Amino acid sequence: MEIKDFFKRDKFARYNGIELLEVAKGSAKAQMKINENHLNGIGTVHGGAIFTLADFAFAVAANSHGNVTVAINVNISFMKAAYSGTLIAEAREISLNPRISTYTIDIYDSDGELIAIFQGMAYRKRGRIGDLD
Repeated sequence: MEIKDFFKRDKFARYNGIELLEVAKGSAKAQMKINENHLNGIGTVHGGAIFTLADFAFAVAANSHGNVTVAINVNISFMKAAYSGTLIAEAREISLNPRISTYTIDIYDSDGELIAIFQGMAYRKRGRIGDLD
């Protein structure tokens, strides 16, 4: 099973309007067009929406080698508020070991301004993505 096909099954990402743009070994790029459901009480994009976009890009990049890979630790730092437009998450692999891999995901707004930085550590299981159905 291709990694792009596998992540089409992510119902939460689809519900939030997240679209996978690119995937390669150890990297991924995804976007989310902001709508009113992504906004918090003060009119900015909810931190959970930004986190969800970053986490999706992290998951795609971490699983891109074909091993079933799950998050074991993540953190996010918010740099600037977002209000509208499209957010883009770009994930890149920092390290890859037999069991542990690490990633940094930068989230940008439509103007190319850095909105947040997400860092994730993942555990690489023995199972293969292609074996899941």
